[in-house]
Amino acid sequence: MRLHSGCQIAVSPDTKYFAVDWLGVEVTKATLGIIGMGNIGYKVAQRAKAFDMRILYHNRNQRRKEEEEAVGAQYCEKMEDLLQQSDFVMLVVNLTPETHKLIGKKELGLMKPTATLINISRGAVIDQDALVEALQNKVIRAAALDVTYPEPLPRDHPLLKLNNIIITPHIGTATVQAVRMMTEEAIANILAVLNGQPIPSEVFPK
Repeated sequence: MRLHSGCQIAVSPDTKYFAVDWLGVEVTKATLGIIGMGNIGYKVAQRAKAFDMRILYHNRNQRRKEEEEAVGAQYCEKMEDLLQQSDFVMLVVNLTPETHKLIGKKELGLMKPTATLINISRGAVIDQDALVEALQNKVIRAAALDVTYPEPLPRDHPLLKLNNIIITPHIGTATVQAVRMMTEEAIANILAVLNGQPIPSEVFPK
């Protein structure tokens, strides 16, 4: 969270000096809880391992032992256990009826008051009214959202008025290379359907 406010301080015409006690939270050695350990969640774990983070994950199915060991991830059968232990909670799930408002008032209350909630999945995975309340009352330390519901939020939405949140405009894949790869993958799927072949990236395999 210090990055955003730090930038504002650095460029503000009113800034005359930088405070020496203006401190953020260390990522190295912190506990990262990943909710949704599919392909993207696993790639997050690979990157977190480089920061020597303790990695917990909650998923519908436990990954193979060798996959867990490769990134040093520990499976939490109950999401509640992950929420209680994590310094950073990252949501990397698909939006389904089961994950709609997966994180609400109860779940936010289980998190550490020093924890940060990160959502890179879909906005509706979080109960945004409950998140506003949690951030206002310091139930959790902060949030970082690349997705909201709707997108963009109405300009008078209370999330936009808080100083302990970062919101970005769904730019997790907004690079030239990523968009090119997604386009190529979409074309490959279309051609497979037209040629009566198995779909390489079928969302709901039969």
